[in-house]
Amino acid sequence: MSVSAAAPGNVSELERLKTLHNGQKQPLTFSDSEFERRLSGLRRIMAAKNLDAVILNSYHGIKYYSDFLFTTFGRNYALVVTQNESITVTANIDAGMPWRTSYGDNIVYTDWKRDNFYFGLQEAVKRAGVSPRRIGVEDDFLPLATRQRIQAAFEGAELLDVSQDAMRQRMIKSAEEIEVIKHGARIGDLGGEAIKAAIREGISEYEVALIGTEAMVHEIARTFPDQEVRDTWVWFQSGINTDGAHNWATTRKLQRGDILSLNCFPMTSGYYTALERTLFLGQPDERSLELWNVNVEVHRRGLELIKPGAVCKDIAAELNEIFVDRGLLANRTFGYGHSFGVLSHYYGREAGLELREDIDTVLEPGMVVSMEPMITVMDGEPGAGGYREHDILVVGENGAENITKLGFGPENNIIDA
Repeated sequence: MSVSAAAPGNVSELERLKTLHNGQKQPLTFSDSEFERRLSGLRRIMAAKNLDAVILNSYHGIKYYSDFLFTTFGRNYALVVTQNESITVTANIDAGMPWRTSYGDNIVYTDWKRDNFYFGLQEAVKRAGVSPRRIGVEDDFLPLATRQRIQAAFEGAELLDVSQDAMRQRMIKSAEEIEVIKHGARIGDLGGEAIKAAIREGISEYEVALIGTEAMVHEIARTFPDQEVRDTWVWFQSGINTDGAHNWATTRKLQRGDILSLNCFPMTSGYYTALERTLFLGQPDERSLELWNVNVEVHRRGLELIKPGAVCKDIAAELNEIFVDRGLLANRTFGYGHSFGVLSHYYGREAGLELREDIDTVLEPGMVVSMEPMITVMDGEPGAGGYREHDILVVGENGAENITKLGFGPENNIIDA
């Protein structure tokens, strides 16, 4: 159903807001009870902070509580949550899709006036029967200009940050979330196998990346036939291009003797998983093999350290000692792992659950973290290149389950093609 005005005579008569219940609600990634569980958690945060409403504007916040993942293209999106309602506020350019693919109600704002989005926020709160005095917002993802416009739209209301509380809620995964993540890890392994089979001298990095991406996308579509197919990618790097963890594929052609880095990122309905492996095309030289084995040693020890009760900073400190003993701590490029969930290279991050020296979070059952040590040796030095491995672990009551199955290390990843 579409509610719209009849044949306006001029632009000033255009609607500011619409209801676009076009078609039927589609199957969501999770059950209704799962979304109610999440919203109940947010409402407990609201009650503790004495909030009348929460306005979520981040990719991860809106996706987590509604299942809708927006595409911004310069427009604002939001999820307004009160104690009784959850309403997405979305742009007219997306028509009925946000309503079909989200849990809860939806308000559409039109483009003809710049402040229509903020008018939509006001309408969502009004529809919930709330006169807000205290409103929660996500200060970790909220541009100052947008925050000021929200403040102006709710004159007299106090805006308070809920981003850290919401992040802590997302850090503990439900059984339904873990099931999606496990499928993602399995699909990442399939992408890795496709990439290993494609590696040969003379093929370009981007060609290998496309092969891995295609393999994963087909399996995602088969496994999740009712969901959007979007955002899956591969970073496949060779030679000097392996020096950074986030280097995109190039047209460089693989050469015998190259160090290689395989990085698969299947995106299953906004849920990120990853597989990362060091490989060599042909036998590595002595120094390269030595460096690779040191990083593998750190990786193996890190896998042993992930368990309930472990402290993130303590894991990082112990792994640092191995690199110190080998004279390689200065070659380490980033922390040893991070949380999983609603995450991508352009949105999301549960920064409170990273395996770094400045994070004192204690691992708990239901958390999902990676172990991913990396060292880089600069071009021109013996063994030059970036070495990294990456597995995903689900923390349980008595230990952790490694859900990544593709083999790592020299015994598995020297390619003789």
